Amino acid sequence: MLTVTKEMEKINRQLTMKGYKITPQREATLRVLLENENDHLSAEDVYMLVKAKSPDIGLATVYRTLEMLSDLGVVEKMNFGDGVVRFDLRDDDHEHMHHHMICRDCGAVREIKEDWLTALEQRLEQEYGFKVTDHRLDFTGTYQACTSTNCKKRKKAV
Repeated sequence: MLTVTKEMEKINRQLTMKGYKITPQREATLRVLLENENDHLSAEDVYMLVKAKSPDIGLATVYRTLEMLSDLGVVEKMNFGDGVVRFDLRDDDHEHMHHHMICRDCGAVREIKEDWLTALEQRLEQEYGFKVTDHRLDFTGTYQACTSTNCKKRKKAV
C-alpha cells in the first residue's frame, strides 16, 4: 500500500499530464479521500473532513473538485442503492474498477480487489466483438453476522 504522500505525487502527475494543477483546495480534498479510502465518502462527508483541516474551504469548491476528479478518472462516483453519491479513488495499478459487497441490513460496504471477470471479458470480445474497457460489479446481500443479533449496526437501527 502506498503512502498518502506517494499517492498524492502520483495523482499530481496524472493531473499535470492533463493540464491541471494541484491547488491547496484540491490537495486537501485528495488527502481526505486518500486518508479515508475505504470509507466510500459522500461529498458532504468529504466537505466536513476537509473543512476540519481547512476551515476556509467552501462546499461548492469541494463539489467542483470532486466533479473534476471524477471527470478526469481519478475518482469514481458510486451509488450503493441508498440515493447517496459516494466517491471512490480509482486504482491505476488495476485495469478495472474494483467490486463491492453491500450489506442490505447494516449498510456495510466491503471492497473486492481481485478482478474475477477477465474470462467473461474475453468471451464478450470473442463471441460478440465487444471490447470491455471497464466494469464495476456490486453484490448486494446480507452478511452472516447481520442475520444474528451480533450485528451492532442493526441493533442501533432497530
